[in-house]
Amino acid sequence: MKRLLALVVAALVGGAVLTASPATAAPPATQAAAGTGTGFWHAAGAQLVDETGAPVRMTGINWFGGETANYSPHGLWSRNYRDMLDQMAGLGYNTLRLPYSNQLFDAGSTPVSIDQVQNPDLQGLTGLQVLDKIVAYAGSKGMRVLLDRHRPDSGAQSPLWYTSAYPESRWISDWTMLARHYRGNPTVIGADLHNEPHAIQGGGGACWGCGDTATDWRLAAERAGNAVLAVNPDWLIVVEGVDCVSGTGDPQCGWWGGNLSGAKQFPVRLSKPDKLVYSAHEYATSVFAQKWFSDPAFPANLPALWDHFFGYLHKQNIAPVLLGEFGSTLADPRDKVWLQELMKYTGTGTSGMSFTYWSWNPNSGDTGGIALDDWTNINTAKQAILQPYLIPPAGSGGGPADPPSSCAVTYRVDNTWQGGFLATVTVKNTGGAALKNWVLGWTVPSGTQITGGWNATVTQTGQQASAKAPAWAPDLAGGASVSIGIQATGPSTGTPGGFAVGATACTT
Repeated sequence: MKRLLALVVAALVGGAVLTASPATAAPPATQAAAGTGTGFWHAAGAQLVDETGAPVRMTGINWFGGETANYSPHGLWSRNYRDMLDQMAGLGYNTLRLPYSNQLFDAGSTPVSIDQVQNPDLQGLTGLQVLDKIVAYAGSKGMRVLLDRHRPDSGAQSPLWYTSAYPESRWISDWTMLARHYRGNPTVIGADLHNEPHAIQGGGGACWGCGDTATDWRLAAERAGNAVLAVNPDWLIVVEGVDCVSGTGDPQCGWWGGNLSGAKQFPVRLSKPDKLVYSAHEYATSVFAQKWFSDPAFPANLPALWDHFFGYLHKQNIAPVLLGEFGSTLADPRDKVWLQELMKYTGTGTSGMSFTYWSWNPNSGDTGGIALDDWTNINTAKQAILQPYLIPPAGSGGGPADPPSSCAVTYRVDNTWQGGFLATVTVKNTGGAALKNWVLGWTVPSGTQITGGWNATVTQTGQQASAKAPAWAPDLAGGASVSIGIQATGPSTGTPGGFAVGATACTT
């Protein structure tokens, strides 16, 4: 299913800027190693393992934008890229799926909407050089990166892996260029060859196993995958499904890229079979009302459906499976049930199916993101469902763990009048390390609107409020406190909640 992305272009460079460097606890080295491992990865049956044979699993997130006319990940108009990667890693995402388009590599495809104050080291870089910066810093956090050729040009998703402007030869040559460029760098673990191949209504588009070299996605994936392995034998080759496969049982059609039912009869054949990973996409009813969401048996009907589309590959020990995209606004009550059931289906620990959630970006039109609209605070409802399944990356490239961070918050109403009130929010750093460039986020009660603040830069978007450290005191030392004054309209009797500094929840 095509997702409608709320694209943000160069005009937003001058928008409001809000930065944060969330202080989060690095995971113990033993736990982190179990997730991201050592060196390059390969498959042992359905299990991904590192170069030592230890089991590993992608529990990651998508950060899109490189495939759009921005030619760089979105949100760089609002925050520093290192800050966002710090936050992703701190939340427990160990893998970054980075979409791009072939057009990004064209002369004249200049990255835009990158705030020069927030990201001075990205100014004047090409799209590939921006990717290099993202990859390098993600690697320093112990994260792995999966490159995703999302579309040929920056305009729209294509049903086939090529267009007249970007033929198959260009698709393969760009992949081999990237394979050479990142050869020997274990941060970049592989290539997601083409995003969401699918059929065209009325006939045409991608098929699986039909034998036509112009439309058979399985054959194209073999051509490109083997070309990549010829220049970089260390990479994983990630092959998505299509949407419709006849002759494999009901339902014949699913999400774009989500139907791998044909891979049993027509498997992808690579020169290095242990480098193959199959990938499926899966979405909720708020994205599109697939018939199985209205089945009276919902949600008990879901495991058999997922077995049919992709899960059999994992359960029968055929090959690893990556849920490359799945996401929801949680607007429909069934969405939360679907997400909870899907995460249970993937399994826990390193033996579970890999996944990369769609998306970090809040500007994904039909799913929203883990980040909220301010690109700093997070959607706690989504994160709470994903959290038990996340295996954090190694902190600081596997070096010593950072001191744990923790905080405590008290809230009191100081003065009231008809239609408004003054209150004080006091945050204390109860950990040993300083909270650098702290940003306190919280949820305000319904009907409350913050109109001003002092001792911090206080803003509100919807029911999410944030207080950014003042420029004259950007850090909060261990054991120190700061009191933030707020002025608001609405009733004073409501109780705010969900206080957190970056990804670190505060006690109250």
